[in-house]
Amino acid sequence: MPSTDLETFLRISGTWYRFVDKPDTVHTADASRATGINLHSITKNLVCRTSDGRYALLVVSGDRRVNLQQAARALNARNVQLVGFNEAEAVSGYPPGGTPTVCHKTSLTVVMDQPLLAYETIFCGGGATNKLLELRTQDVLRLSGGITASISEQAAKTRNAIKA
Repeated sequence: MPSTDLETFLRISGTWYRFVDKPDTVHTADASRATGINLHSITKNLVCRTSDGRYALLVVSGDRRVNLQQAARALNARNVQLVGFNEAEAVSGYPPGGTPTVCHKTSLTVVMDQPLLAYETIFCGGGATNKLLELRTQDVLRLSGGITASISEQAAKTRNAIKA
């Protein structure tokens, strides 16, 4: 799904948004360095598959690691597994590093990590690897029909935080 479809979706829904241009990046730490935006404000949007075959999008802060056991509990699944880049792009419609929290090709259950609720706005993939998208946190939940749960843990090192 091209970023123009994403922008059309946001405009039609009456949602406030802002795109931020950046060099091509895939990882949140690289996007943070390139834009000067705090790593904790940029989200990792990770496509996963549950043990019963459902797809979901796990949304966690760039300075945290997703906890798959906690994500499975939030999704009422035996377990969840992150999918590879190719499958993630086929499911979401966006390349890794460009995946927004809303407007996906496939219907995804969006699980937003509880600590993100402390921020008025968050940054996510902007539909392409050279854009970030700033959205109000409450709009993400409204537009995605998402749920909130504690699905992360503090990363031991920033280097580890960029890997799911």
